[in-house]
Amino acid sequence: MNSDWYKDRVFYQIWPRSFKDGNGDGIGDLYGVYEKLDYLKELGIGGIWFSPFYPSPNADYGYDISDYYSISPEYGDLEIFKKVLDRAHSLDIKVILDLVINHTSDEHEWFRQSRDKDSPFRDFYFWRKGKKPGKAPNNWSSFFSKGAWTLDPKTMEHYLHLHHVKQVDLNMDNPAVREEVKKIMRFWLDMGVDGFREDVITYISKPKTLPDDVFFQAVKGLRFYDCGPRIHEYLQEFRTDVLDKYDCFTVGEAPMITPEKALTFVSGPHPDLNMVFGFRHMEADCLLKEYIPLPFNLRKLKRAFTHWQKALNGRAWNALYLENHDHPRVLSRYGSEKYHDESGKMLAVSYMLQKGTPFVFQGQELGMTNFALKDISQYKDCVAHNVYARAAKILPEKLVMSVIQRATRDNCRSPLQWSGAANAGFSEAEPWFPVNKNYPSINAEDEDRDSDSVLNFYRKVIAFRTQSDIVRNGDYKELMPMHPHLYVYERRWQGQTLLVICSFTEKACRFRFPKGFDPSKAQPVLCNYKNAPQADGRTLLTRPYEALVYKFY
Repeated sequence: MNSDWYKDRVFYQIWPRSFKDGNGDGIGDLYGVYEKLDYLKELGIGGIWFSPFYPSPNADYGYDISDYYSISPEYGDLEIFKKVLDRAHSLDIKVILDLVINHTSDEHEWFRQSRDKDSPFRDFYFWRKGKKPGKAPNNWSSFFSKGAWTLDPKTMEHYLHLHHVKQVDLNMDNPAVREEVKKIMRFWLDMGVDGFREDVITYISKPKTLPDDVFFQAVKGLRFYDCGPRIHEYLQEFRTDVLDKYDCFTVGEAPMITPEKALTFVSGPHPDLNMVFGFRHMEADCLLKEYIPLPFNLRKLKRAFTHWQKALNGRAWNALYLENHDHPRVLSRYGSEKYHDESGKMLAVSYMLQKGTPFVFQGQELGMTNFALKDISQYKDCVAHNVYARAAKILPEKLVMSVIQRATRDNCRSPLQWSGAANAGFSEAEPWFPVNKNYPSINAEDEDRDSDSVLNFYRKVIAFRTQSDIVRNGDYKELMPMHPHLYVYERRWQGQTLLVICSFTEKACRFRFPKGFDPSKAQPVLCNYKNAPQADGRTLLTRPYEALVYKFY
């Protein structure tokens, strides 16, 4: 946390299982990552975020960790990871890892031993008696199953799991648990990693009495385990005892967080974290979660973007993203598969020129899309199976499957499409999960050769933003906030201005340059069509899903 290098880089998230298979077993691995580091460098990437590659029974594909100090054999070993790390550093690419410390797998040795009431590991987790026989200790619900408590028949006590039944919540109030977390951090930082993305980090502090959720709090998305009573104390402890001693950075996943609450984590002279990932901008086509779909609403998206930009300006640093391992593909949500290239490029401009550090999820730079499987048995996502099991009892199966096909996290977890060869060039063996059938037309090899591809446009946008003082430092101001189809904002820095215009529709929209923006002095610096349109006086007509960036001196 001793320097601001993270502000000058674009990060790329690797979900290892689906990135590239390097040893021919159908599963992505670190050998495949090593092969493709030059690809990331050519893209302009300055940092990699690795989703978990630790040993895991994969109930939630790596976010249920059974050993924090090793590599899952299906991904490689510590030797190949060190090789990847060294090669990345030689290319000036930083590497951060997922730090999952809200919970462990139920197959972790700590939890195995905690099943014994007399074990010193008993207090590593939340073990409680039910309110009465057959009843859970409280009314908390799980994100991945119906209830947040499971009864252990051996001790007749329940253990807490806010996510999958095999993801058991750690008791961070126990000092021994916090010391173990510090050991984990030091192990990887001493190896040379450059920081951590901290999974659901705002959930690690629970109130001592574990009270029932109140209905109105739950409706508002407020939970007793969210931003609990000692959260800042614990994060400050981790920073002071470990992170301050390394030139590293941290970005926290913070479900349900508002910009105002985020500032309590990322602002001030000694912040808990460098950045947080918020979620509100991912709710522009749904109610809280993708499984409750709504029509896409650009105004809702713009409000979320602008709220974060204004609230953090001059006080903290934004983490910018449109895709990650927990969301369906954004081109299929906020863009248009009909206007694939145009909308894929426009979406890149819409968020990457805001103030903050952008994150690109693997395949996003190619314009990878959602795709539907016919049967629930073909899906791997535990959330999809939980939704199906509950919804299919009361709704027609066809309707349930249509929602799952649209909302499942498996949409973004299909193998990366490297070429038009068999299995999309991902593996010589049958991949662990089906490849999207559109890989012959959407793949890295073909897009690399096409100067007008989504991939090459991402390269241009990344190069532009990493070389631009205006993008790095400039103030943000949204224009035309009530327009239903255009997202327009300006960035100003030391007498220079960028005007960013993004159309979220195939309809032609008449755009009038605002007062103070003289079209005759506008220098087009980015356009997702081959040529920028000519203004007719002070107006121009946008093309489907057009992105335009003008520089004014």
